[in-house]
Amino acid sequence: MLIFDHVHFYYQQEQQVLEDISFTIESGEFVAMVGANGSGKSTIAKLMDGLLLPKQGQVKLGNLNTSNREDLVNIHEQIGIVFQNPEDQFITTTVIDEVLFGLQNIRVPREEMDHRVEHALQAVHMEDYKEAMPHHLSGGQKQRVAIAAILAMRPQLIIFDEATSMLDPLGRKQVLSIMKELHSQGMTIIHITHHMDEVLYAKRVLLLHQGRIEYDGDPETFFKTVRLDDYQLAMPFSVRLHQGLNLHTPLSADWKEMIRSEWDMN
Repeated sequence: MLIFDHVHFYYQQEQQVLEDISFTIESGEFVAMVGANGSGKSTIAKLMDGLLLPKQGQVKLGNLNTSNREDLVNIHEQIGIVFQNPEDQFITTTVIDEVLFGLQNIRVPREEMDHRVEHALQAVHMEDYKEAMPHHLSGGQKQRVAIAAILAMRPQLIIFDEATSMLDPLGRKQVLSIMKELHSQGMTIIHITHHMDEVLYAKRVLLLHQGRIEYDGDPETFFKTVRLDDYQLAMPFSVRLHQGLNLHTPLSADWKEMIRSEWDMN
């Protein structure tokens, strides 16, 4: 369980970035976090992992508190972050060494490392690229290696901080598929995104605006009740299609399947 308890944060005291933020994310949830640029999304991601500390309030992972220095090592091991640009996370020259690096940092026994690396690369379909140099890979492949490096450390929760924003449509689809698969296996997923169509993969939406939470609920109600233009957000094509055709099926990330289902019902 991840808890934000009346959290305030600023970089300069007269300029609040987050103001009195409170929410709880339960184990196994898939949460999409959205908002305009500057709304505080990435700051929240860094607060979750203890990369930043609240100026007021508390951020806790279970019984661990980011403000307690002795808890931070455990928090970093249990929360993984996949950033916007995977190259920012690469520090070695081969894919296998990249995944091994994190395991060495958390002192995983040598006899366990090979199994973890193999399992992590298989999970992201990159097992055939062990000896490849990360900078020779496509954008989507690079991001999948970054995810594998996190998975190998077996965190409880993974934060995807705009992790699809620099990818082409195929790369985005691959990363979203991995998120969905990890969630189906019980992983807690927090997906920070500006692509509104990706919100449909989540079960819960948090909308940030000027450092406050404006909406906390399911995606279907979000798209029905929130005026996205007010927050510099765009309605996804699948939602506009769903509303325009007055479909009765639930909103889906796969708009083609949604229409096919409705057609079959009629």
